[in-house]
Amino acid sequence: MDVSDPRPHDRPTVGVVVLTMNDRPREMAEALASLRAQRGVELDIVVVGNGCVPEGVPDGLRTVSLPENVGIPEGRNVGARHVAGEYLVFFDNDAVLPTVDALARLAAALRADPELAYVQPRIADPDGTTLRRWVPRLRSSDPGRGGVATVMAEGVVLVRRSAFEEVGGWPGHFFLFHEGIDLAWRLWDHGYTGRYTPEVVVHHPATSPARHDGFYRLTARNRVWLARRNLPRVLVPLNLASWLLLTLARTRGHALRVSFQGFAEGWRGDYGRRAPMSWHTVRRLTRAGRPPLV
Repeated sequence: MDVSDPRPHDRPTVGVVVLTMNDRPREMAEALASLRAQRGVELDIVVVGNGCVPEGVPDGLRTVSLPENVGIPEGRNVGARHVAGEYLVFFDNDAVLPTVDALARLAAALRADPELAYVQPRIADPDGTTLRRWVPRLRSSDPGRGGVATVMAEGVVLVRRSAFEEVGGWPGHFFLFHEGIDLAWRLWDHGYTGRYTPEVVVHHPATSPARHDGFYRLTARNRVWLARRNLPRVLVPLNLASWLLLTLARTRGHALRVSFQGFAEGWRGDYGRRAPMSWHTVRRLTRAGRPPLV
């Protein structure tokens, strides 16, 4: 695919949203530098301070300060409203684009296919390691195999703005975890598809999500919310039963107890608007290799 630098009026326009809590000054400086070095695209970058005033932001970039930490998905929703562009990039503040044409190549994929709503690059640690949770499909042992993606790794993803707005953006009340599956399912239910393009690589430290406070509780709670919001009623218990079996197999001790507390919270709490996907979407996801049960 030819991604040579086109004339300015031909370049894809991309709004970039970066969140910060001012806890990674060195990493964010590297992230922003790699974004500003991109060629072949017109970028509009905003740094959203989630409960803070962003620090260390280079001159020429805009910032938004939120008085409290509203969580990652809602922070990204806020950022999306403050940038222009036909496409949106949601970019972790410790990620780095190692090549100057990465965003142009992702945007070219969206331009070439109007049914494509999002493109997921291969996220890899700088040493080349790609964690299984970063590969947006089942059978993730080979991260170099691309193709259709029915979910997404939220840390670095390019989304068609019109599709993003059509489905209502990220589920802001999730705060953290599973928001990418929720958004991907809603995009598929509106007739779109996703793609995993491992030939475009983004560097990201291979850290454990369990480092976050509330990891086990929020993961369990949001799994219930995800199913209750998006699945036909008959599939809700099947989806959650598969998750419970995996949790019992993988989790022990205090983490297991907290997971069950989060699971119960998901049934008590307000999961938001219920808009179950059609059975046509269930079939499409199944044909694409990931039925909405796992």
